[in-house]
Amino acid sequence: MSTNQSHAVDSTTQSSVPYGVQQNAPQGLEESLPDSIHNTDPTKDERSVSHATGESLVPEAIQKAAPEGLERALPESIHPTNCINGWSNSYGAQRRME
Repeated sequence: MSTNQSHAVDSTTQSSVPYGVQQNAPQGLEESLPDSIHNTDPTKDERSVSHATGESLVPEAIQKAAPEGLERALPESIHPTNCINGWSNSYGAQRRME
């Protein structure tokens, strides 16, 4: 059954599923997809979050407004986003990366 709406937290930035497919897919199918592909879990909302893993030269307000892809495109020396073995470089055990 078609729902004619997406159940993604943000159908544009937090889904790899084409919008037309999102609109026509049953809610159960959308929710069965991994959140990394099509986020339907509001507790995992990635909007307005910084993806920095250490000290950044980018002001925090800009970090939170910028898309994750833009943050990751910046040089590590300006805005670190890489991590080793799932742990951030600067915070170590203090902050577990998802």
